[in-house]
Amino acid sequence: MPIVPDEKDWTWVLSRPCPECSFDASTVTPATVPGSIESMLPRWRAVLRRPDVAQRPNDHTWSALEYACHVRDVFALFDQRLNLMLESDDARFDNWDQDATAEEKDYGNADPAVVGAELAAEGHQAADSFARVREEDWERRGLRSNGSEFTVLTLAQYFLHDVVHHLHDVNG
Repeated sequence: MPIVPDEKDWTWVLSRPCPECSFDASTVTPATVPGSIESMLPRWRAVLRRPDVAQRPNDHTWSALEYACHVRDVFALFDQRLNLMLESDDARFDNWDQDATAEEKDYGNADPAVVGAELAAEGHQAADSFARVREEDWERRGLRSNGSEFTVLTLAQYFLHDVVHHLHDVNG
């Protein structure tokens, strides 16, 4: 059964802690972003070693494997968006349909070992990219297709919430 698309605007997590996963964007600083990304990689790889990783808990929730595929792609997407913000003034982000991507890439039938290696590689790449941001570039701006405006810092905060929140989703 297909998952009902999540159409929520999660940018509110930039102004208050998430009541579900307890992520607090106000604690994220330029200095903490790379280490935060790196610290989540072993936790995601552990998720992918579960014997039931491909089983959905119910008809309307992704399996842990599908969440891990999504997070792998989130790492790649936000690395691209970060680099776009650093390379161009007032960067504009194309819309990303995460549900269409899940179907196109057949998340539910992915090989967990391959996903683990890819997730780690994409995560390391994103951490390295955020580590290279110069102090004067953390306030550079970008605009999402729905009009949401980000600085490099708020993009990092928003991105980290996604990864933390999905760890919460798979760990209950």
